[in-house]
Amino acid sequence: MLDAIAGDSSIGWGNMAILLIHTGGTIGMVKTQAGFTPHDGVVEDFVQRLSTASIYPSRIDVHALTPLIDSANASPADWDRIAATIEKSHDRYQAFIVTHGTDTLAYTAGALCFALEGLKKPIILTGSMLPLTVEGTDGAQNLGDALTAAETAPPGVWVQFAGKLLHGARVRKSHSRALDAFAADPCDIPPCQRGPELIRRAVGAHKVAVLAMAPGVPDGLLEHAAETLDGMVLRCYGSGTAPATAGLKRALRVCSNRRVPVVAVSQCPEGGMALGTYAAGAILRDNGVVDGRDMTVEAAYSKLNYVLSYSEGHDARVGRLAKSLCGEFTPEE
Repeated sequence: MLDAIAGDSSIGWGNMAILLIHTGGTIGMVKTQAGFTPHDGVVEDFVQRLSTASIYPSRIDVHALTPLIDSANASPADWDRIAATIEKSHDRYQAFIVTHGTDTLAYTAGALCFALEGLKKPIILTGSMLPLTVEGTDGAQNLGDALTAAETAPPGVWVQFAGKLLHGARVRKSHSRALDAFAADPCDIPPCQRGPELIRRAVGAHKVAVLAMAPGVPDGLLEHAAETLDGMVLRCYGSGTAPATAGLKRALRVCSNRRVPVVAVSQCPEGGMALGTYAAGAILRDNGVVDGRDMTVEAAYSKLNYVLSYSEGHDARVGRLAKSLCGEFTPEE
């Protein structure tokens, strides 16, 4: 049930209604002996105070996911919970805000881009580095900015943080402690998939992992991953190189034989991939690895999970991975 905490027409609000989906995270935490932990009512009480002060013209309804989660524990099943809530409420609201923990906020932003095809309304994700319950919190400003963005942003999935509205399929957490914790490369393609009507794509329980290249990574680790995973994101060196070891060759051959899609992204936060630039990247190109170009690891991971959920063959899935669906990477000119 959606708990409407602000909607009294007698205080002169406009007709626009916003649904705030509170998932947990730092913004709604309180301090305990064990450390900060999610707590019921924190975000609701803050929005109620905004409502009483008539600071925003829109009606704001709050739906708290139960149970609240620390974003470190977020999973693809939680992406589904959020997307399903938006789908069920889509026709009743003009915009949506999702309050979320910062550690995996970028993964959820990317996931919602791939989960909600034909989105015609803005979804604004936000959170904070300091809880609303402590002095000096950045949560009040971020949530206030998200409410403003919900009324003005174009359709798509956006992240509002530290005064910036960021592309949901491009965003990454770039700092572990600073209040300005997120960054995203600019993109002219809106963060939503085109379509005549809203379609929610459910994500299945797939075995997907992110594996980083590093000097001396054991061959057996790569081969075990190839034999057991349904999909793999490889974080490669620079613009797309990897060690041409016998173990990596065997692992990629196993992936090819098992029809396991593999997408490569760069370990560098800026610049992206360009498979084929160096001969050291031939091992990837020659074994059918998808060039993730300038896609973030967060977008690549969430996209791969959703692509695996389509009921289509391996070649079609690989084709979907190699296509920019919502600006998650820069298409070739």
